Amino acid sequence: LFFVAALGELLSIIAGFEQLHLVCKPLIMVTLGAYYLSSAGEDRSLVVLLAIVFSLAGDTALMFDSIDPIYFMIGLVSFLISHVFYIIAYRQHQGNEEANALQGIQKLRAAFPIVLAGTGLVVILYPTLGALKIPVVIYALVLVVMVLNGLFRLGRTNSKSFGLVFVGALFFMVSDSLLAINKFLTTLPQSGLLIMSTYIAAQFLIIEGLLSH
Repeated sequence: LFFVAALGELLSIIAGFEQLHLVCKPLIMVTLGAYYLSSAGEDRSLVVLLAIVFSLAGDTALMFDSIDPIYFMIGLVSFLISHVFYIIAYRQHQGNEEANALQGIQKLRAAFPIVLAGTGLVVILYPTLGALKIPVVIYALVLVVMVLNGLFRLGRTNSKSFGLVFVGALFFMVSDSLLAINKFLTTLPQSGLLIMSTYIAAQFLIIEGLLSH
């Protein structure tokens, strides 16, 4: 059902079917949440469910941002809260072993490209953000921290769980970066398709990765 909803959303973007978009976009996180609940069983985490719920809220709000700018702010805040819950979830879904985890200078080296990409994009976009400067900078900071917490699970969980979550977190960063560039800097070709395909991949990989812990 998740893949059907995801495919329906991508088709709605390609073909311009607004009615299909209105149905399928919210169903992406609804079906992913149902998948998580059915798969996690007694190990389900309230924090993961809250991340899914706030992602759903963000998806729904952004569907109407062309009607009123307030919906973009609601979406921004919803996804910021979702990222905070994902950060907590990453910490829940890892062990305490230190032997194979990143240490000291290793952490700095591994984190540098992610921090550089995040700060670089903010610097480029900053002059165009207008009244949204502070909210977007805060969001970008939380997003980078979310990706870094995915990275720092290396050696603290099995390789499948680490890989899926980290790649998913990177896809989330790519999706949000494309959305920001398209909204504040320049119109990207096929922006809707690129943003949603990377977003769908991000959410699925993160949830699948957490289930694999």
